[in-house]
Amino acid sequence: MEEIKTDVLILGSGGAGLFAALHVYDNNPGLDVILATKGLIGKCGCSRMVQGGMNVVLNSADSVDKHFMDTIKGGGYINDQELAYTLVSDAPKAVHELEVKVGCFFDRAENGEIHQKAFAGQSFDRTVHVADLSGIQIIARLTDQVFRRQDRIKVLEETRGLDLLTTAEGDRVVGAVLADMRTGELIVVNAKVVIVATGGASSMYKISAPSVDKTGDGMAMCFRAGAEFCDMEMMQFHPTGLLAGQSRLSGSVLEEGLRGAGGYLINGLGERFMERYDPERMERSTRDRVARAGYMEIMAGRGTESGGVYLVMGHLGSEFVEKKFPGMCDRVRDVGKELSKEPVEISPTSHFMMGGVKIDRDCQASLKGLVVAGEDSSGVHGANRLGGNGIGESVTFGRRAGDTAAALAEQELLRPFRQEQVEEIKQRWLKFFKPTTGVDIYPIRDEIKNLMWEKVGVVREAKKLQEAISRLNGMYEEAQKAYVTNRTLRRFNMEWNEIMNTINWITVARMVANSALLRKESRGSHYRSDCKTDNENWLKNIYMKKKGEFEIETDIRPIISTRFSMEEIRKLNVQY
Repeated sequence: MEEIKTDVLILGSGGAGLFAALHVYDNNPGLDVILATKGLIGKCGCSRMVQGGMNVVLNSADSVDKHFMDTIKGGGYINDQELAYTLVSDAPKAVHELEVKVGCFFDRAENGEIHQKAFAGQSFDRTVHVADLSGIQIIARLTDQVFRRQDRIKVLEETRGLDLLTTAEGDRVVGAVLADMRTGELIVVNAKVVIVATGGASSMYKISAPSVDKTGDGMAMCFRAGAEFCDMEMMQFHPTGLLAGQSRLSGSVLEEGLRGAGGYLINGLGERFMERYDPERMERSTRDRVARAGYMEIMAGRGTESGGVYLVMGHLGSEFVEKKFPGMCDRVRDVGKELSKEPVEISPTSHFMMGGVKIDRDCQASLKGLVVAGEDSSGVHGANRLGGNGIGESVTFGRRAGDTAAALAEQELLRPFRQEQVEEIKQRWLKFFKPTTGVDIYPIRDEIKNLMWEKVGVVREAKKLQEAISRLNGMYEEAQKAYVTNRTLRRFNMEWNEIMNTINWITVARMVANSALLRKESRGSHYRSDCKTDNENWLKNIYMKKKGEFEIETDIRPIISTRFSMEEIRKLNVQY
């Protein structure tokens, strides 16, 4: 195996990974950086798919405290308050850097200032954007800046992380083993600091929004290495996922700004159903409430023939819709519909994980040498993420991750990796080429998507969660017996990739299902049909980490109230 030594290894090339690379370099151009990405840099991942934009306080009538309160309220009051405050206070600096230094051009209002539009769950119109396809601009410009720094930033494309390397004591990360999918060869990277920014595992659901390369690899690697996780039950379902039959477009998001601009949600009976669920905010309610409302309409038999509801924009005028949402109009045309003129079928779609690796304000995880940013981490969003806070988290904490990694790399010595651990990882992932018969991975891959949708989805209850946990344990054992039919081909072997993806899905799914069973209440995106919201007993976070080779160790702790007291939150009488 090829062995590479570097100062900082970054896994992932979304907003967090790219911004981290820039900040490592700009803090110290003498540091060597390797950025490994599962796809093609600038072309893969979910940051590029961001449509609506980024929440940021720019207007004098707005305030950081208002943005913070919206974020905490939307998160069901179990956010890490310091992480949430870091997001809202750092966002203006991140936007300034994106425009002035990175080269992004956000849309302008008539007075020449950055235009800010309405997004659901916000008390002020604070979402900056580039039409309705903001992520393309942000990722394209960040990628340009990485290419300008190629003297020290080495990019490994179509190279996926397999597992993290740790010291013998298990408390420090010293690198990772990667797989170059173009050759099928494994690479050992020895690093002072590893930044994990690969994104979540929402694609493990039948109807999902993420890019196909986003399969929870970073989370699974961190779990196997022994990192601590938090709030894994908190899975966000975006309320407006396009329904397009068996097309890959099915589940892709129709952006939140459509509802913010005045779009209606109509059930199969022609009723504007949000009146039943949030009569005050209607379609501009938070994602968890709107997604749950759509799901309940469908389950109550008031959906469409295809099992969805309708998004209606025509009442706003075709010219307005075409001008404000050209990307969304084009996306809907791809399935033969006109967004500006006719109702479009939608469904809740698995979108974003609020839970993940537990970090501090500087993105450091429980393991030394491990820095985590973006969707792989937890705490910022609590029980539900507001639209526009996702790319905000990626860029604000990506910047911080880069600053932290640069400081650590300057202080730390390069510690050696353990050859026996490298051999263990090699055997773990290459064993699937050895048998001539075994388990077909594709039925397991399809089963996990249906299982998670039906038993650990928008609405949950104890019996189904217990059934899911039992089956996930069985699927994990079965997946270990999978085999690759073409044993002589490792380069671009898609079957091998599906085995790795599926094992990582199951690893993350087990944490989600177990945590959902433990939280015996409804809060934010976690809705239990057999439990109500319980502010008296459940203003708590659920922590998890690996125990032994397979078990999950759990710990339930009260939230840390650094800015709002428990008594203040309990008085709010939040209900879901």
